[in-house]
Amino acid sequence: MKFELEKLVRDNIRRLTPYSSARHEFKGEASVFLDANENSYGSPVSLSSPEGEGLGVRVSFNRYPDPLQWQLKFALTKIKGVPAENIFIGNGSDEVIDLAYRIFCNPGKDNVIICPPTYGMYEVSANINDVEIRKVNLTENFQLDVDGILAATDQNTKLLFICSPNNPTGNNMNRQDVELLLNNFTGIVIIDEAYINFSRQKTFIQELAEYQNLIVMQTLSKAWGLASLRLGLAFASLEIIELFNKVKPPYNINKASQSLAIEALQNTQQVNEWIKQAVEQRQFLIKELSNFSFVKKIYESDANFLLVKVDDANILYKYLAENKIIVRNRSKEVLCDNCLRITIGTPQENLELIKILKGYE
Repeated sequence: MKFELEKLVRDNIRRLTPYSSARHEFKGEASVFLDANENSYGSPVSLSSPEGEGLGVRVSFNRYPDPLQWQLKFALTKIKGVPAENIFIGNGSDEVIDLAYRIFCNPGKDNVIICPPTYGMYEVSANINDVEIRKVNLTENFQLDVDGILAATDQNTKLLFICSPNNPTGNNMNRQDVELLLNNFTGIVIIDEAYINFSRQKTFIQELAEYQNLIVMQTLSKAWGLASLRLGLAFASLEIIELFNKVKPPYNINKASQSLAIEALQNTQQVNEWIKQAVEQRQFLIKELSNFSFVKKIYESDANFLLVKVDDANILYKYLAENKIIVRNRSKEVLCDNCLRITIGTPQENLELIKILKGYE
């Protein structure tokens, strides 16, 4: 199958002349900036600059940020092993999802495939963009129904979302199934690897050169602990990244988020230690939760959470909330009847959870 990106892109996006900001038009060094109508006097708040922007210097916010976040992308390149030109940074992964719809899907005409139970924003974003959703449920063991996905595809199917490790189930998708879909799906395959740092499966970003129809999403919200900065990552071919840069708002990632993320990426040892602890605590919770009679099943997880089937999820959720412990009730999701999703907390938080649960029996 020959992949032809041009046939997937909306005509209006192909013809679009993107907005050119002041910082897009000037590239180089300058000492006086009189091009962007900024407040030249400064800002009432500032931030300590990370290495690479002048150690010990305060970063002021009166200037617009780098619209393409090159310093942050260069820092990511050192960790991910992907050229900076093949990285897109979004205002959370939700912006990446929304832009994919706006680039590839004609409202009221095209469709996408999602595989419930899965991350809810794929469906929400489709509804916002007036794009038909075709649901091909996961199998009983939470794996991809490959034949069902291919059977649901037609000439107007533009996107396929695969979440691996999957949210809310926590498991990896079978790699051979994903590769089969990459080779046979006629549109863009988006693999959401938000939880890949906690997984035993290797990332698909090393396969970008092999699959021109592949977009891999990751995030700095989970393992990197930067959820409030809203930094979603997309890795793809240069041609696809150029489309994302063409459609995105000119300054979608603010200066504070860029600066703090660059600083965070220098602390890989700390993050790796947190990942190790989270995996150890995941095993601790599996062992402890299995002792309760009201726990019917603990599903295998490669994420920083567990999906747990209990005798009555609504009652147990209410009980935990009354004891100031909040988990996620996923009972309304397909294949998740009476299931709670429990994030792996700190050792102290996990001990408190088990203590409270002992009072429920």
